[in-house]
Amino acid sequence: MSDSPVPSDVTDARSFLEFAKALLADRELEVAMEKESPSSPYGAGHRGWENGTIEGFLSAAIRWAEDTDFGQRQGVEPDEVWHQFALFLYLGKIYE
Repeated sequence: MSDSPVPSDVTDARSFLEFAKALLADRELEVAMEKESPSSPYGAGHRGWENGTIEGFLSAAIRWAEDTDFGQRQGVEPDEVWHQFALFLYLGKIYE
C-alpha cells in the first residue's frame, strides 16, 4: 500500500483536495480488488479499508474525532484544520 494517500501531506485546501482524490482512487481500487478476490469479512480489505459502507466510514471518522478531540490528543495542532480534515477522512477508512 505504498501509494496510499498520506494525511500528513495535507497543509492547505489544494493539498486537501488532492488527498481526497487519492483517497477516492484508493477506495475504487479496493472495490475492484474485492470484486476480483474477496478478502475475509473479519478484517481489512486488500487496501486496508476497514469500513466499506458510507455508514461505517462516517461512523468511524466521527468516533475518531470524538475519541481524540479531532486529533489533538495525538499531537495534531488545532490550527492544522486541513490536516484534521484529511485525518478525519483517512480514519474513516481504518478506524474501528
